Amino acid sequence: MQQKDILIEKFKELFGAAPDCVAFAPGRVNLIGEHTDYNGGHVFPCALPQGTLCAARARSDRTLRFFSLNVPRFGVARTMLDALVPGCGKGWQKYAEGVVWAFRVSGLAMERGADLMFFSDLPAGAGLSSSAALEVSAGLALKTLFGLGLTGPELALLCQKAENSYVGMNCGVMDQFTSAMGREGCALFLDTASLEYEYAPFDRPDVGLVIVNSRVKHSLAASAYNERRRQCEQALADIRSAFETDALCRLTPEQWERYGGAVRDPVCRKRAKHAVYENARTAAALRALKAGDAAAFGRLMNESHVSLRDDYEVSCPELDLLAELAWDTPGVLGARMTGGGFGGSMVALVETAAREDFIRRVGEGYKERTGLEAGFCSAVPAGGARLV
Repeated sequence: MQQKDILIEKFKELFGAAPDCVAFAPGRVNLIGEHTDYNGGHVFPCALPQGTLCAARARSDRTLRFFSLNVPRFGVARTMLDALVPGCGKGWQKYAEGVVWAFRVSGLAMERGADLMFFSDLPAGAGLSSSAALEVSAGLALKTLFGLGLTGPELALLCQKAENSYVGMNCGVMDQFTSAMGREGCALFLDTASLEYEYAPFDRPDVGLVIVNSRVKHSLAASAYNERRRQCEQALADIRSAFETDALCRLTPEQWERYGGAVRDPVCRKRAKHAVYENARTAAALRALKAGDAAAFGRLMNESHVSLRDDYEVSCPELDLLAELAWDTPGVLGARMTGGGFGGSMVALVETAAREDFIRRVGEGYKERTGLEAGFCSAVPAGGARLV
């Protein structure tokens, strides 16, 4: 039985009737362009085949009910449309609650409640945007239930608003945008300031992407993620005393070398340096991909990891070890941590012929050094959110 069929049967069993719709939203892996999205820069992710299903049915009253097949022990979470208050959400359901809240405060007509049930095959805490997939699947389901006219980018922005203002995670728009707008066989090059985007084919037979889960879970809301954003905002304020710009990533590396000294705090200066150079690497990665230069793309991935480790300081010993093991493996063109950091996953660009050797060598080396079993899966660029 397929996951959708299981979800529908469980929905009928728990809520007493079949859902009105089932929506799917994928997770994402970011190939390069980390911590640039909230600094006005470019990102270069792709959507994944794995993601989150949301079965939904409209109600006649103002009650909201949420249930996850991934954590059934928590039971059904209940609340009311009028009880949604930013910062008060608890548990996994706060992400779904936040989407409902964002729809309503944005003036979208949603005067009835709903029953929503979720199932995800994304590993939580792996840095593959399980929260964004939940938000976008819920958003697409609500859009369908209530006949709301929303484009994919508009849906992504509402889901980002949910996470920023309701959950309290000050993320950029990359995760939600990729989940809503992914395209099969393509990476998505996105200007997070203007939301202009283009698709870049990423389906070569000679090389492929492999995600390696460190099995070290992160919780960005409880981590230094928001602190990094504040440090970048302080750096931008200092830069503006010497050079007029509306975002750190609008600076070229040459402009940074000229004006970066205006950032007074040395830690904030390191954070800003990463943002500027990472944005330049991301644009270079698009050019490399278009030129068919996988080796250049891989070198940029390596440089990205070093910058995230040393300047942005969001890596961890386990991710650093995975990267080092990958770099020492023949046939690996590049490897870097992916996602917000502080645990999660690494993504590697690996020659197809070397894939099995890569998995063996990295897996064995990682277990020997940490005692942990790394998880491996191929990252095949997939389509974005859709009804199923």
